[in-house]
Amino acid sequence: MQTIRYILVGLGNLGRRFCVVIAEKDALLRERYGLELVLVGAADSRGAAYDANGLDPARVAGIKQAGGSVGAYPGAGRAGWDALSLVEAAEADVLLEASPVNLAQGAEPALSCIRMAMQKGMHVVTPNKGPLVVAYRELHELAKANGVQLRFDGTVAGGLPAINLGARDLRGAVVRRIEAVPNLVTGYVMDMLADGVPWNEALERARAEGVLEADASWDLDGWDAAAKLVILANAVVGFPATLDDVARAGIATVDAGTLVAARQQGRRYRLLARAERQPDGGYTLSVTPTPLPPEHPLGRLGRKQMGVVYTTDIYGVITAIIDEPDPIPSAMSMLRDLLDIYG
Repeated sequence: MQTIRYILVGLGNLGRRFCVVIAEKDALLRERYGLELVLVGAADSRGAAYDANGLDPARVAGIKQAGGSVGAYPGAGRAGWDALSLVEAAEADVLLEASPVNLAQGAEPALSCIRMAMQKGMHVVTPNKGPLVVAYRELHELAKANGVQLRFDGTVAGGLPAINLGARDLRGAVVRRIEAVPNLVTGYVMDMLADGVPWNEALERARAEGVLEADASWDLDGWDAAAKLVILANAVVGFPATLDDVARAGIATVDAGTLVAARQQGRRYRLLARAERQPDGGYTLSVTPTPLPPEHPLGRLGRKQMGVVYTTDIYGVITAIIDEPDPIPSAMSMLRDLLDIYG
């Protein structure tokens, strides 16, 4: 039995659900993989907790479900203790960084937490897009310099292993084109608009379903899809893209009448992220609302589905789609990455 001590930063939709499921998976992980996962530290925006002997993930999830802070964890919590201080003080093997994306503040505090963890010799697993968009090359160089691994399969399309599929399983190929619908809520909203639901009502329904944040611009203006495309370009085809390289348009540029007309023609609008290989070996990147015909591999995506299509020179055209009715698959991408390191 191998004991893996980990810190979890971020206890929102993903972190809290991870705690619930990981408690349920304990016996399977021991029996199938010979792994004992021990949560030694956890942090949210209001405090943190640390116990070298282990915290109870189910109890952490219960505190969060009740609206509290892990800083109130009995005997181990400390109100106001920030995530970076926890990472600096704690002894652990892995950091799971699941805090909210914060590109407006340079992906902080997640970026500093990841740097600190790797400098201390910890592996890092993160579904947080921000640090990878801001400092993709730097973080990979830092991981190499410190002999640790950086895994981030959950940063693109939730629980869909889009990065693993492209970076691992397409080795040896030239990827001529990447097409992805990596953002769930934009398709959800456009489908409702095509059904005749007014814009504001569609947004409120999406919020009620938990798929749209209070600040909707990150999703609706195409920033989320663009960030995911940047990560795909770097990870899968080695193209050093940044957000500035993405020609971007959000879904507000498409009026309801256009969506209805497309539906009548058998087409379905999705916010399509696309990387197209150029003769010089570079790629042009775009995110734009696109009417997809039913014969397109992504043309029949449902309201809570995401997908990716890789067009290659030697492996044909490969499509992967996920149906994600709740955030559990996104949360458990961290377990997949953990098992990729240790399993």
